[in-house]
Amino acid sequence: MLDYDLILDAATRLKKRVRRTELIHAHHFSERLGLPLYLKCENLQRTGAFKIRGAMNFMAAQPRSALAGGVITASAGNHAQGVAFSADLLGVKSTVYMPETTPPQKVFSTRDYGAEVVLEGKNFDEACSAALTRSKETGALFVHPFDDPLVMAGQGTIGLELLEDLPDLANVLVPIGGGGLIAGIAMAIKETHPHVRVIGVESAAAPSMQTAIKKGKVVTVPIRASLADGIAVKTAGSETYPVVRDLVDEIVLVEEEEIALAIVSLLERNKLMVEGAGAVGVAALLNRKVAKISGKTVALLSGGNIDVKTIAVVVERGMLAAGRYLKLKVELDDVPGALARLSTEIAEARANISIITHDRRSESLPIGKTEVLVELETRGPDHIREVISHLESKGYKLIQ
Repeated sequence: MLDYDLILDAATRLKKRVRRTELIHAHHFSERLGLPLYLKCENLQRTGAFKIRGAMNFMAAQPRSALAGGVITASAGNHAQGVAFSADLLGVKSTVYMPETTPPQKVFSTRDYGAEVVLEGKNFDEACSAALTRSKETGALFVHPFDDPLVMAGQGTIGLELLEDLPDLANVLVPIGGGGLIAGIAMAIKETHPHVRVIGVESAAAPSMQTAIKKGKVVTVPIRASLADGIAVKTAGSETYPVVRDLVDEIVLVEEEEIALAIVSLLERNKLMVEGAGAVGVAALLNRKVAKISGKTVALLSGGNIDVKTIAVVVERGMLAAGRYLKLKVELDDVPGALARLSTEIAEARANISIITHDRRSESLPIGKTEVLVELETRGPDHIREVISHLESKGYKLIQ
């Protein structure tokens, strides 16, 4: 069972083995939100995420005989790298089961740390089931990604660091997947600072912990694909659930577009590369999901391991959500100069053409007409309205 002493022991065990990550003041977001906001940068942690804390604490606490057969785990990526790195540091063989949909960057990184990687299952839960089966067959020690007191205690060391760096902390927003991270942090903070508000944030695509709290028991929920793949868990932990139920003040949900916009905002404003799961706390704040919040607030950036292809998709979605990108279909007369005149009017509206496509072959078009798809970079929602108003005033028929 998780308790405060386990977290203190973990802090001693992890000293000099993991990075004490930076707590930075986010000036832009603070001004925008009207409260002092700080970012706890676990995206800068060794292996790129907080997961190394729990994995290292679990393995370092084991007698050497328990590690003789190696370790095995399941993960969508960050826990995998934490286990692989820790095992390599301790001289232990590691095997990691990952869902078949895991971004390649996370697979390659895990292998680079020396682990055997097995891709199996459509999601974390299926990969976990396969890993547990192999653990029983081989005798390798299973390292649970979240549902273990030693793992939770390792994650809880983040809470101790927050209180040391910001003694007058009022609120902390923590991503929730299976619940190990927020359980450890809540235990670490509430033991000595019970007034601090601990707020969990889940993707609306996978609200397993919020559903468990509402129903009064752990349940399995259907999940959808999410940018926050690191917290897309069908079933909250049976060990983490009672801690979250007793110590976490509130759980809120964020949508995919909100997550995308938060990733882009962190990249633009703070020069921080954060994965979807790591951005949910900022997403919740930017979209006012937490009511009546004031005082010094921390959003935990839990990880930064984002695939390059995903970055491209996220930037586009984030720009769309921020009103920085506009797609229009425009019907034109199919005569020389029509496209040039459209380009001139777009320039008059001070928008930048990113992509333009010409289509004369649509059966829905009248003879003598052509359809143009234009993708424009804009300065925001107000500018979008100006662009549309300008083009319509010039007689263009627009379809958004």
